[in-house]
Amino acid sequence: MRVVFMGTPEFSVPALRAIAAAHDVVAVYSQPPRQAGRGQKPRPSAVHQAAEDLGIEVRTPVRLRDAKAQADFAALQADVAVVVAYGLILPQAVLDMPRLGCLNIHASLLPRWRGAAPIHRAIMAGDRQTGVAIMQMEAGLDTGPVLAERRTDIGTEETTADLHDRLSVMGASLIGDVLARLPMEGVAQPDEGVTYAEKIDKAEARIDWARPAVEVDRVIRGLSPFPGAWCEIAGERVKLLRSRIVTGKGAPGEVLSGFVIACGDGAVEIAEAQRAGKKPMSADALLKGWSLPARLD
Repeated sequence: MRVVFMGTPEFSVPALRAIAAAHDVVAVYSQPPRQAGRGQKPRPSAVHQAAEDLGIEVRTPVRLRDAKAQADFAALQADVAVVVAYGLILPQAVLDMPRLGCLNIHASLLPRWRGAAPIHRAIMAGDRQTGVAIMQMEAGLDTGPVLAERRTDIGTEETTADLHDRLSVMGASLIGDVLARLPMEGVAQPDEGVTYAEKIDKAEARIDWARPAVEVDRVIRGLSPFPGAWCEIAGERVKLLRSRIVTGKGAPGEVLSGFVIACGDGAVEIAEAQRAGKKPMSADALLKGWSLPARLD
């Protein structure tokens, strides 16, 4: 089939490669290059770079609502468009252009966690299971009928980074199955169980040790690696990247032993952290030559 692929971050790359191996990807749409690094030079997105490696034309329009952008899209005469974390809203005119419509790979079990940050929110909420869904796109936010889904358990020590990588590969496999079976009927999403995965607010990232250990642990794992949960240690801001719940009791923020910190109820052991201006390190490596105070802020 003639496929238009629309995506931007690393999460989307496995799906692009899987589709390109089986179909004719006539163009890739991605967000425009962003300034990055010390020199603030424009850096193409992960999907942009992968598409160029595959020899596929890349388009980076700022919007898809103007007449020229829509005419350029229509001229591709696509059978289907596959959208994975693209970052631009597709107007109805674009949604209607491909013969088989536009399909979205979404990193949750819809209708739970519609929206921008489904992986973060699933871990932060303590969900035991999540997955990927292939949805026929319509004008609403992640409201379209579901063509297929695949489930997976969330590990008790799994971070957003870990789950992100697993779901990315699962989505690539599942979209391959769906494209091979098109056209197919979708299942309307139920009205019950709808939740929205709001964008992560950086204000959520500071750890409150007065909260129960189970909640502190979820925040640390759910915000790892970005934006990264953090606390102050002797006046220094330190990112906490991996954790586990352990037995322990003390005043909130009290250092019980090693990197075991008391919470409002129970305790959390930090397994990986990152000091300002340094690389992430295991707790054991971090504590060599660096002593924690009796209590963390």
